[in-house]
Amino acid sequence: MYNQKVIDYFMHPKNAGSIENPSAVGEVGNPACGDVMKIYLKIDPATRVIEDIKFETFGCAAAIATSSMVTELAKGKTLEDALKITNKDVAEALGGLPAIKLHCSLLAQEGIQAAAADYYMKTDGKLPEGFKVPSNVRACNACGSCAAEEEQEEEYVSEDNRRAD
Repeated sequence: MYNQKVIDYFMHPKNAGSIENPSAVGEVGNPACGDVMKIYLKIDPATRVIEDIKFETFGCAAAIATSSMVTELAKGKTLEDALKITNKDVAEALGGLPAIKLHCSLLAQEGIQAAAADYYMKTDGKLPEGFKVPSNVRACNACGSCAAEEEQEEEYVSEDNRRAD
């Protein structure tokens, strides 16, 4: 079902984990399949370049692989350039995904968008003209109406808790 690159990004994800004191955090979820993705950004305030990016994902192999790939594609780019990454870019960078799993690449794209929205709200106090917050944002500071879910942390898949003992 999955090609070797998807399997590699699932088994050996890049940039898994969280960032202490991140510049922004975006969290999105897909109610149909239960996947939840959290993207952490560390952004240089002067240049708005993504200096570091990490993810925590609770979901299937494709969700983890696309989370990993989107972090690879966004790292080192300006926030504005990272927002140009599409789900098609993510899927193509992984060498393709089964049609039934393409929604995972969309979740990755929306994770970056949610983190960007959080960053804009924290730094500018508003979203840029025409910026749309993804409808599946679970918890953020972007719109002010999301309730923080900190009292009940979900366990996320990360490189650390997938290693064999």
